[in-house]
Amino acid sequence: MGIKRLENLRKESPLVSKAYDFSKHAHRTQKRASGEPYFTHVTAAAQNLLDWEMDGATVAAGLLHDTVEDTNVSLEEIKKEFGEEVAFLVNGVTKLGKIKYRGEERQAETMRKMILAMAEDLRVVLIKLADRRHN
Repeated sequence: MGIKRLENLRKESPLVSKAYDFSKHAHRTQKRASGEPYFTHVTAAAQNLLDWEMDGATVAAGLLHDTVEDTNVSLEEIKKEFGEEVAFLVNGVTKLGKIKYRGEERQAETMRKMILAMAEDLRVVLIKLADRRHN
């Protein structure tokens, strides 16, 4: 049923449909450790966002959240194809993904960065949580 909901949104939202196709192409050669196509992960993360009733730009960013970090797609390309808002969200998730948890000082720094990201746009943190929930 989950993928069906994403499929329904693709019919209603040209932005989500474009992000779906773009992400599928960008991740076409990648596999997860389980051997599944990597694209199953981004669709699951997007479905989590749909379950939380997030807007189309957030779902699109969820579909694109790993493209800059894991493929040869640049942030500029995301901005050109999907606009400032989606690029901002993807960039925020990419920055959050670079945070590592090591020791108390690092943990405090991690919390500081998370709070800053939430203050800038809570959707960045929600996309990261949707990503982590599937992982």
